[in-house]
Amino acid sequence: MERKIEVFSTEGITIEYSIIGKGEPILVMHGGHSNCNEEFGCDFLIENGFSVITPSRPGYGKTSKEVGESLPITCEYYTKLLNQLNIEKVHILAISAGGPSGIYFAAKYLEHVKTLILQSAVTKEWLTPKDKEYKIAKSLFHPKFEKITWKLISTMNNRFPLFIFKQMFPSFSTLKYNEAKNKIDIDDIEAIRRMNHRQRSGYGFYIDLEQINQITIEDLQAVSCPTLIMQSKYDGSVPLEHAYYAQTNIPSSELCLIDSWGHLIWLGKSSNETNYNLINFLRSHKNS
Repeated sequence: MERKIEVFSTEGITIEYSIIGKGEPILVMHGGHSNCNEEFGCDFLIENGFSVITPSRPGYGKTSKEVGESLPITCEYYTKLLNQLNIEKVHILAISAGGPSGIYFAAKYLEHVKTLILQSAVTKEWLTPKDKEYKIAKSLFHPKFEKITWKLISTMNNRFPLFIFKQMFPSFSTLKYNEAKNKIDIDDIEAIRRMNHRQRSGYGFYIDLEQINQITIEDLQAVSCPTLIMQSKYDGSVPLEHAYYAQTNIPSSELCLIDSWGHLIWLGKSSNETNYNLINFLRSHKNS
């Protein structure tokens, strides 16, 4: 099905977004280095009668970086987008570094939210300036250099798909590659290659590094809608403690641990487990 990409402008601010599918709307808050072209998990939702709306988060794609001054400002613009689309209520699907935005929106805009789904999501303090990974990311994905970084990665990935898959694997999984072989699907190598072709950081990842640490325990405790927390048992990108923390502090939440090989729970031989658990949850709250 064709993905329609639009731009919504208001008060000198631009929000890029895509819509694909017809049916009950799901507002996706994509992960880091992504944009409104995010593909993971979309096909199954569309096939099951949902419409997927994916804004490029602040600083990603064509969305103004000013939208990311703070979580309250970011979420205020999401409500403006929903009003522009004449949509009253949505399911919120927040992925990885999009977790804080999803949690904050669900906590503060109860009237617009049917359910909240957190997939491999950041739910508390994550990367901080004292962390080695933070310092490396700040260099590799600086707005001035990120285009070169992704060009190199995608070019290498085209030439050596299996090699790049194996090189990136430790950043996604706590398992060693040989331990995870029976969980990896042959199509995963191509899925990673496609992912690396659509990835860009813009100013977005720098904004993420600020926003991921703005979420508070009070925000989680204020989420009153039904919430599904999904994460791989072997996530090497976002520690599993984030899922347990969310389950402990979000009142109406349930935890679903997936036996996938890592952070990208839409890939691997357990991808159907991810898809069916999500669809069953959405259907059980279809008229929330």
